Amino acid sequence: MTYLDKTVWITGASSGIGEALTKEFAARGARVILSGRRVEELQRVARAAGGETLVLPFEATDYAVLPGAVEKALGWKGGVDILVNNAGVSQRSLALDTSFDVYRRIMEIDFFAPLRLTQLVLPSMVERKSGQIVIISSVAGKVGAPLRTAYSAAKHACIGYYDALRAEVEKAYGIGVVVVTPGSVNTDVAKNALTGDGSARGRSDANIESGMAPEKAAAIIVDGIAQGAREIPVAEGMELAALQMRAANPEALFGFVAEEGARLAAAREAGEAAEPAKINR
Repeated sequence: MTYLDKTVWITGASSGIGEALTKEFAARGARVILSGRRVEELQRVARAAGGETLVLPFEATDYAVLPGAVEKALGWKGGVDILVNNAGVSQRSLALDTSFDVYRRIMEIDFFAPLRLTQLVLPSMVERKSGQIVIISSVAGKVGAPLRTAYSAAKHACIGYYDALRAEVEKAYGIGVVVVTPGSVNTDVAKNALTGDGSARGRSDANIESGMAPEKAAAIIVDGIAQGAREIPVAEGMELAALQMRAANPEALFGFVAEEGARLAAAREAGEAAEPAKINR
């Protein structure tokens, strides 16, 4: 598939994977709609990407504004060919230390917000009998790792919803649904992650800092969409092995992550901080 004359709508486009995706799609000839909360950063990314762009800012969980945003997006060039649900927030806290409000907040941002935007865009794709919907999930959407109970729950939910949606719309209406499972990508995802009380962590992880470059991740994703992939793993090393182990030998994987959980629990009981497991994001 070529991206020439295609309109791509990307949420969370102001930084990280979203920024890299914006530049990659634009470089391949797509028109790009950039959404997120930070207007100045969206404008910066749009200038850097070049080509035809539309900055369409909104808060992902402000459901009242979504219908108007969708109307603007669909009206810009006559429709959206590819919707990339990328906006999200991660977590760094043990379940014992995580408030219920944090669970609700992460589910709202990482699951309900993309679901609602998808609901609003989908009818236009059904009418045209074409389009692709992409959800950026995570390795944590396949592998439950310590410090990620809320995040893993939301990302597992995304995979369940979008896999089921694909079953309903792929052959019936010609709409592709793509699940992306990144591992550690060198972005601010860990720095912005929520802690148990809902505050931002404020610092990164060594695994994230040494992770895949966002530009490489974006190229893998954009290539996979063009090739018609239904699921795109964006992981290397131990994280890729964990994805493979989840399918081939789940008992071994459960034992491995339990060891990581025991290490973190011991640190907690000793009043010490511990770095997250190597199954990250």
